[in-house]
Amino acid sequence: MKELVEVVAKALVDHPEEVVVTEKAEGKNVILELHVAPSDMGKVIGKQGRIAKAIRAVVKAASSKDNKRVDVEIM
Repeated sequence: MKELVEVVAKALVDHPEEVVVTEKAEGKNVILELHVAPSDMGKVIGKQGRIAKAIRAVVKAASSKDNKRVDVEIM
C-alpha cells in the first residue's frame, strides 16, 4: 500500500523528491502518513478534498483483499 500511495502522490506534485510515505501498523489497522512539500499540499488534497478522497478510495479497495483497514493521513 505504501508504494501505491507514493506513486500516486509523486504523479500529482511538482516536487516528487519531497514525497515521503510512512507506515504505522497496529494489528489489522495500518496508517499511512503522506508528507509533501507545503506548496504541493493543495494538489494532493484537491478542490473540496476530492483528490484526497480518491486516493483513500483506491487504497481502501486495494487493501480489502488483505483483510486490513488502511487509513491515509495527509500531513
